Amino acid sequence: MSKKGIIHIVDDEPIIHEILGDLLSSEGYELEISSTGEEALKKHSSQPFDLILLDLLMPGMDGLQVLKKIKKRDPTAVIIIITAYASVESAISAMKTGAYDYIQKPFKHEDLLMTVKRALEHKKLQEENLRLKSQLQKKFSFNSIIGKSKLMNNVFETIKATSSSRSTILIQGESGTGKELVARAVHQNSNRSDYPFIVVNSGSLPPDLLESHLFGHVKGAFTGAVQQKEGLFEAADKGTIFFDEISTLNMETQAKLLRVMQDREFMRLGGTSTIKVDVRVIAATNADLEELINQNKFREDLFYRLNVIKIELPPLRDRKEDIPLLVKHFLNIYSKENNKEIQEVSQDVMEILENYDWPGNIRELENLIERAVVLTKTKIITRKNLPPSFLAPPQEKENTTSASAHMTLKEQMKHYQKKAIIDALKKANGVQKKASRFLGVKPTTLNEMIKRLDIDTRDILSS
Repeated sequence: MSKKGIIHIVDDEPIIHEILGDLLSSEGYELEISSTGEEALKKHSSQPFDLILLDLLMPGMDGLQVLKKIKKRDPTAVIIIITAYASVESAISAMKTGAYDYIQKPFKHEDLLMTVKRALEHKKLQEENLRLKSQLQKKFSFNSIIGKSKLMNNVFETIKATSSSRSTILIQGESGTGKELVARAVHQNSNRSDYPFIVVNSGSLPPDLLESHLFGHVKGAFTGAVQQKEGLFEAADKGTIFFDEISTLNMETQAKLLRVMQDREFMRLGGTSTIKVDVRVIAATNADLEELINQNKFREDLFYRLNVIKIELPPLRDRKEDIPLLVKHFLNIYSKENNKEIQEVSQDVMEILENYDWPGNIRELENLIERAVVLTKTKIITRKNLPPSFLAPPQEKENTTSASAHMTLKEQMKHYQKKAIIDALKKANGVQKKASRFLGVKPTTLNEMIKRLDIDTRDILSS
């Protein structure tokens, strides 16, 4: 197959076959020639072409009929119409039907070659976009959400049932459970998948700046607004906007969000005209919104507007039968990234992982496997590749008290985790970000562990 591409010339004039054949073959293109529309359709059904040069005026089936039949079979086919000056209107009609471009007889060789080159570049870009879309669909399909547990099957069923609707979805779950991954899966399996998926990190921006990001602003709306700016709601039109940790929105922004969801329109900051949008809202939170309502920190009307369909993501400790699948999944990813051949963890490591409480959930497990893959020099992950917080210090193992001797493995691991965290916090003078570096975990993961293990940081600083 030609590296430059295979071009199918469809024309009833032998002189055109000769002219185009010599010109295009000299440029390195591989050619196929048909003299009638019927012959062209037969060849098109049996082999692929990168580009079709199609004459409009042919005896029997004309070019417009051939164009319609080919585009019906293959909407991605790239076709250039060849036409005489008198039939330019027909060529424009053909472009409305799906032709890429047209050239007039008589044509200049350099003009034709340039048009062919542009059309083939368009074909290449088209194929690349399809490939990337396919990768996205694969990445965010249900297959990328790992799990065989009953709790996860319930999640899968809800995604399937709700993806095609425009209803608002509220995803609730602890940090690290995969809320954004579920939101993307909903979007990619919906009829909005060809349009944008916009993520709003609700707590990462000051309120004024967040509103400017969401709704845009007009020139002069505030100091520094030197030109008009489109907001995220406009960018997400016909697609999906995902509010991560929506509980962090202040009350004023909550009110404006509610109005957009109710009316499907808004005004830019400093603007006077309304902008209509068709956007599906998916929100996620690790907080108890109903408790925040009781504390007057979250609007009750916004909660009911968001809580049309609720997806509850279980913490990893409640779906431990999924841990071996997740471990294998992350081993495959990080082994490839680090050019290693690691396919398993030792049996005692798997027991440790299955008995661990996972306050940081899947994110914590992923970080652990990545770290272990990087550190190991063998083809199997062993205990020595685990961070200290997962294992008891050697001196404590040797001097186990009678009380700890009667602890279950889970209780002992909690005990050792708590001690390791307290020691790291003392070493870091109570600075959690610094302590997280000592322990080899993310600050958010450490914060979750401190809450779950009921560690009072005030006592650490005073001791």
